[in-house]
Amino acid sequence: MFFKGLKDRFKHKSALKFMREELENPPYPLSRKNGIQMVGVIVDLDTFPRAESFEDFIELLGLRPSAVKVIGYKRDYDTNSPYATPIFSDKDLGWHGEIDNGYAQEFLSREYDVLINYYSEKNLMMQLMTVKTRARIRVGFATVDKTFNDLIVDCPTKDFDLFKNEIRKYLNVLKELSA
Repeated sequence: MFFKGLKDRFKHKSALKFMREELENPPYPLSRKNGIQMVGVIVDLDTFPRAESFEDFIELLGLRPSAVKVIGYKRDYDTNSPYATPIFSDKDLGWHGEIDNGYAQEFLSREYDVLINYYSEKNLMMQLMTVKTRARIRVGFATVDKTFNDLIVDCPTKDFDLFKNEIRKYLNVLKELSA
């Protein structure tokens, strides 16, 4: 038991070091041009359990049905219980900032035009996912470290309709959406 705690502490420390190094390096250049075709969402299911709400972005942004990919974070989850949303947790932290989860690996293997970080608390696993995801525009909340997001929305996480409207408004301002 003692060694497991020690091992987890070293993994955590190694992940923090990896994240700091990644934030210092310039982001991975993407080949995607202006316009929104793929949206990735990292959502904290402990505070916002309605992950299916993000399907609204398909209609709101005029996207294909498969253009929104959602992955959820839960502090603890039962691996035998079925979840509608792919999930990762703290148990999936590996060495050197690796995330040992098939759903997370599949999510990270894609490029996104917009990455929505729908979490309002600082959390190592969600921040690691944010750093590792290749996206042109990152959107998040003001309560999380501003180095993780390009566009900051200052609204409560419970007010999803306001969040959607703000995203649409700012993507129009950035000329990412066609009129």
